Amino acid sequence: MNYKELAKEVLLTEAKELELAAKNLDFDFEKLVDLIVNSKGKLIVTGVGKSGLVGTKIAATLASTGTSSFFLHPTEAMHGDLGMIGKDDIVLGISYSGESEELIQILPHLK
Repeated sequence: MNYKELAKEVLLTEAKELELAAKNLDFDFEKLVDLIVNSKGKLIVTGVGKSGLVGTKIAATLASTGTSSFFLHPTEAMHGDLGMIGKDDIVLGISYSGESEELIQILPHLK
């Protein structure tokens, strides 16, 4: 196996996907950023599995760049940690399918 060619192929695929993502940024993205920047509360990021791992990184990166944020696992939220969320906070739920049972269970409590 030619690992150099494989690495090159992976990087080119990722570059194409980043370009596609950049083209798909829309007004909703701008509204989301404005909401986060102008929030009086914290940004709580939540998700399960790989989405949770991505969410953990997002929360950590934002916290290190000045946005008050943290990761909250939805299962922990259902077992007492919902109290960490205040009325001025924003919750960013990440899910590949949009049907993660753990996320769906916390939604009524977030309203």
